[in-house]
Amino acid sequence: MGGLREVAASFVVPGPSGVAIRSSLKGLTRQDETVLRLVGSLLGSLASRDLKARCAAGLDHDGEQWARRKRALTWQSSSRWAGSITRSTHGQWALTRRGQLAHIQGLQAGIETIRHRLSQPVGAKGFKGVPGGYRSRREWFAKSRRLHVLQDRLEGEWADWEAGRVRVVRGGRKLLRHRHHLEAAGLTEAQWRLRWEAERWFLQADGESGKRYGNETIRITPGGEVSIKLPAALAGLANGPHGRYVLACRVVFRHREEEWADRIAANRAVAYRIHYDTGRNRWYVTASWQNPPVRTVSLQAARAGGLVGVDMNADHLAAWRLDQHGNPVGEPRRFDYQLTGSAQHRDAQVRHALIRLLNWAARHSLALAIEDLDFSAEKTREKHGRRKRFRKLISGMPTARLRARLVSMAAELGVTVVAVDPAYTSRWGAQHWQEPLTTTRKPTRHDAAAVAIGRRALGHPIRRRTAPPPPHRSDAVGHRTVQAVPGSPGREGPRPRLPGPRTRSAGAGRGAKAGDQCAHNRSGHTAEHESWHQDSLPLSLKER
Repeated sequence: MGGLREVAASFVVPGPSGVAIRSSLKGLTRQDETVLRLVGSLLGSLASRDLKARCAAGLDHDGEQWARRKRALTWQSSSRWAGSITRSTHGQWALTRRGQLAHIQGLQAGIETIRHRLSQPVGAKGFKGVPGGYRSRREWFAKSRRLHVLQDRLEGEWADWEAGRVRVVRGGRKLLRHRHHLEAAGLTEAQWRLRWEAERWFLQADGESGKRYGNETIRITPGGEVSIKLPAALAGLANGPHGRYVLACRVVFRHREEEWADRIAANRAVAYRIHYDTGRNRWYVTASWQNPPVRTVSLQAARAGGLVGVDMNADHLAAWRLDQHGNPVGEPRRFDYQLTGSAQHRDAQVRHALIRLLNWAARHSLALAIEDLDFSAEKTREKHGRRKRFRKLISGMPTARLRARLVSMAAELGVTVVAVDPAYTSRWGAQHWQEPLTTTRKPTRHDAAAVAIGRRALGHPIRRRTAPPPPHRSDAVGHRTVQAVPGSPGREGPRPRLPGPRTRSAGAGRGAKAGDQCAHNRSGHTAEHESWHQDSLPLSLKER
């Protein structure tokens, strides 16, 4: 139980499968906003009703029930609106099921940890990563009661899982809880009500290839004109032909504009979502589409010219460049960000740090090596106990968002991303690399971890030596380091002469014949076995 776990193999991260771009709807009239609110409210009520029906069906749901639900929505909206609503409902139900399974696994892990610690004597210390007993009888008693609470929760979750019962809140459970704590959330009742209604609106339509401009329900022309196919109940509000409402504004996508224009010109599918930001009092439209699977480079090709090891932390990214043999090159780099403030500010900080890192890697044509982090099972109370600050630290690290941002941004710049197992990188990096890399300043533990991550991505062991030192300085027992690949040209030869001004005398091992072993008085070389004879005496000595 206390042994080292097996380290998973490194792999090249595949590129993103979809693209989403956003633009604001500027210049909307009051009539436009009224129509958008009415359409969103009507379709939102239909989406809530459909979600209720899907949750009631549970595991007994089949294709025929799906068709009945779609027919029930069609006569109040349209067949395309009904298809978008039912597909969104299925995605929401499946996401809730995955979250339910993750919650069950977290409860099981917590119960196993508590049981193990309760079985240990009070005050017993842990060893080799295995937790020991609790500190006092009082804590032991409190944890024994918490064990029963977790077991009751697990029984309830297992019953819901087997019955296919899920609990979903349209609009978000977090926002629903804010209703009872408005002062703590910094909201008034009117502000909360507006935000609650906006989150429950439904204004999104799936794309259709072959239809005009890739979408028949929400259509955006190359000139930026936005028109919406109104539901049957609101057909009287149409100001365009065929029951469509045309907005007064024009949309311009600043990001990926050419790619979007090529898709709609070819009538390829583009999905749109219109949403309202209550904080900024602005309307936005998001366009999204799927990309064909991109063939990634092989792991050997990513390792060919070396790469950059990246260690992600709570406030910065530590990076260090390594050559193909695993040797650190140059100085470590640090890319800071601050995870404070609003969600938009945190996301902007992450993007700013990533673009600086990617631009640096792209200039040197290097791949990136990053840990495949997942803290979903590592931030529980039972895992870290009283270490509240550490639990808060890892809970605040945006691992999923940073990983998604990194993959999508790297694909745009043509930078390959290699994911490695995060096991023991910080510990072994500090143990084997922090002290040897100390020159004018001592590298941080995170810098050493970046070296360990890069070496693991290159296929080298993190340790600097593969065997203990031999009993003598000779290499008769084999080469001791793994810095050069066996068979490399010049691996055992002299080091290249350092550039710089010439001096009167060369130091030890720096002369012109430093690598010529035959020029030295060493056993086993030809210089020792040449014939030797004494020169004749000078004439001045012979005459005497």
